Amino acid sequence: MALNGDLKRIVALAGGVGGAKLIDGLARCLPAGALTVIGNTGDDFRHYGLHVSPDLDTVMYTLAGIAHPINGWGIAEDTRHMLGMLARYGEETWFGLGDRDLATNVLRTHWLAQGLPLSAVTARLCQRLGIATRLLPMTDDPLATVVYTLEHGKLAFQEYFVRHRWQPTVQRLVYEGAETAQPAAGVLEALEAAEAIIICPSNPLLSVEPILQVRAIREAIKARRVPCLAVSPIIEGAALKGPTVKIMRELGLRADVAGVADYYGDLIDVLVVDEADREVDIPQRRFVTNIRMMTSTDRGRLAEQVLRLIGDLHS
Repeated sequence: MALNGDLKRIVALAGGVGGAKLIDGLARCLPAGALTVIGNTGDDFRHYGLHVSPDLDTVMYTLAGIAHPINGWGIAEDTRHMLGMLARYGEETWFGLGDRDLATNVLRTHWLAQGLPLSAVTARLCQRLGIATRLLPMTDDPLATVVYTLEHGKLAFQEYFVRHRWQPTVQRLVYEGAETAQPAAGVLEALEAAEAIIICPSNPLLSVEPILQVRAIREAIKARRVPCLAVSPIIEGAALKGPTVKIMRELGLRADVAGVADYYGDLIDVLVVDEADREVDIPQRRFVTNIRMMTSTDRGRLAEQVLRLIGDLHS
């Protein structure tokens, strides 16, 4: 049942499993249509000619209730007959597209080839999965996160993240195409109409920064007259999931809650931190709670607390 009925226009920035979990909680706590998600496309890539959008699909599958319950990405109970046949042909199968997941990517590629922008394709996929939440890619233009590593030099994001299991040492991150990328249709309008902006507990450098690299999006958030909150992806110096802490250390950033606060700086008004980090000194206002989302109930609880905090900031 939807809570926080007074909130009608919430925008959330999200990428990856951690972001998708909070999005799921927010969608269940808000009235239908009240939530708009701006999703990361910096990890999009072509695979066997298909346009794959891993972060968009993670959010989409989670909202549709079909995401893999353990991985958080991919589709529950999916099969991998296609990958098995590729292996039989002698191909490398390091990127694990399931058979049902493959259907999504076939349709996406087909519709893009017909001339539809990624935002329209994403809206069509969500509509056919019965998703009420509006999911917008950050841009319809090419924008790719590229990882420069000590061991392998320049790597495309999925080569770094999946093929090499994010183990190479990161020396530099580059967001190719950011200089010319424009916000996708509806993104700026959603930000301008928002009653609050939430940065989900996604990797700040890999999932959130590509969104902020679209200059008009960053400028719109900085020019806001509404609260902007971020939920920390780190507890007691450890990442909730993935390479957040590892990459921050490799790039010379402080790899804890204070480092997250420093990274977002004046872009946010409040940082939501775990109870274990209540004593860490940060410049922004802090809101302390249990930020772990181990179950569906946890997602709803944290989402409700964040929304109640937004209500308090408006009062």
